[in-house]
Amino acid sequence: MKARAGLLFGALALIAVIQSANAQTYPVRPVRMVVPFPPGGGTDVIGRLIAQKLAIGLGQQVIVDNRAGAAGRLGTEQAAHASPDGYTLLMTTTTSIITAPALFPKLPYRSPQDFAPIGPIVTGAMVLVAHPSVPARSVKALIALAKQHPRDLNFASTGPGDTNHLAAELFQIRAGVQMVHVPYKGAAPATLSVVMGETSLMFSNIVPAMPPLTSGKVLPLGITSLARSPMLPAVLPIAEQGLPGFEVENLYALLAPHGTPAEIVKRLSNELRRAVQSADIRERLQADGSRIVIGTPEELEKIIVTEIAKWTDVIKTAGIKADF
Repeated sequence: MKARAGLLFGALALIAVIQSANAQTYPVRPVRMVVPFPPGGGTDVIGRLIAQKLAIGLGQQVIVDNRAGAAGRLGTEQAAHASPDGYTLLMTTTTSIITAPALFPKLPYRSPQDFAPIGPIVTGAMVLVAHPSVPARSVKALIALAKQHPRDLNFASTGPGDTNHLAAELFQIRAGVQMVHVPYKGAAPATLSVVMGETSLMFSNIVPAMPPLTSGKVLPLGITSLARSPMLPAVLPIAEQGLPGFEVENLYALLAPHGTPAEIVKRLSNELRRAVQSADIRERLQADGSRIVIGTPEELEKIIVTEIAKWTDVIKTAGIKADF
């Protein structure tokens, strides 16, 4: 028994030495960054910005690999099951790493258990917009209107279970109102539905909402972050309009497969922090209304766990089923 224990201890020690040596020389070849969405979207744009900076810090190419499908779940699964050697990273967002685990109890990956968090990057708030025909110019007025006329108001979303759909469900729960959900296949048709008056309102990402807001085709009622947005400084947070603590923001973060050596995770986390803090990256990200988030791997894991619990409760209360 003592001999076997000695052999086991020796093997574990050898593995630790090899991992430490690998971490010290890492990386010796290009690193792949999986983006589980098509090129051109928000996650892809942020991923490519970060990849360029990481490449400089690591001294190796960081190649963006778009693996779109199943609303981000396909690429996320592939990254989760990749070799945990630091050569596969995942550029992720709320949809695939937080709301998907809350919606789908039988996902082919577990969050955050199947990942080694590296660090958060930015968060993006949404704006609650309404068609001008809606006789409410504030969140308080909207809540009063919805209570007076249950289910008369409807809201558009980019699809069942998307973050803007869940934001509206959270709003209904917190405000004690009932509205009708009208899902669309994507942001463009959903936004157009509010512009045309087919739907009453929508929780929209700020950037695509800016053209109809600027032209007055839709009106802003509130921001989903706790602080005002520099892109819409005159619009009050919903949390300041009768729903204290109301907060919904899309998180963008970098992860690696679970089991990636701690030394490599630390190296990547440090390089990510440098990238996000660089003046050109900060300027580019903030131009889209994003809020820079600097944090450790441990802090990112805590955010993910907390947010999954929050949205699991919303989904259960709203009776949303993962049948899509």
